[in-house]
Amino acid sequence: MNIKILTPEFVVFEGEVSSVLLPGKNGDFQIMKDHAAIVASLIGGRVRLFTNQIDEKYASHFTKESEKESVFSFPVKSGVIEFNHNKGIILAE
Repeated sequence: MNIKILTPEFVVFEGEVSSVLLPGKNGDFQIMKDHAAIVASLIGGRVRLFTNQIDEKYASHFTKESEKESVFSFPVKSGVIEFNHNKGIILAE
């Protein structure tokens, strides 16, 4: 599935991931391939991408969380996600 993360300043990430874990208002939630369409607000926390690798042009924005698993995180203060047809856009601050 394809995820794009945007802030007012720049594109944080765009690429293929196996899933994404997000900090929602009612707790963390995970979106995986073929997830139902969703629009949700995000609170402060970390967006975690589960992917084999991150392109070099985006790598400086992320922290690798685990050497065993390919989990990369990006801190957000707030935001919103729209996910539909295996494509998601995260607007983050």
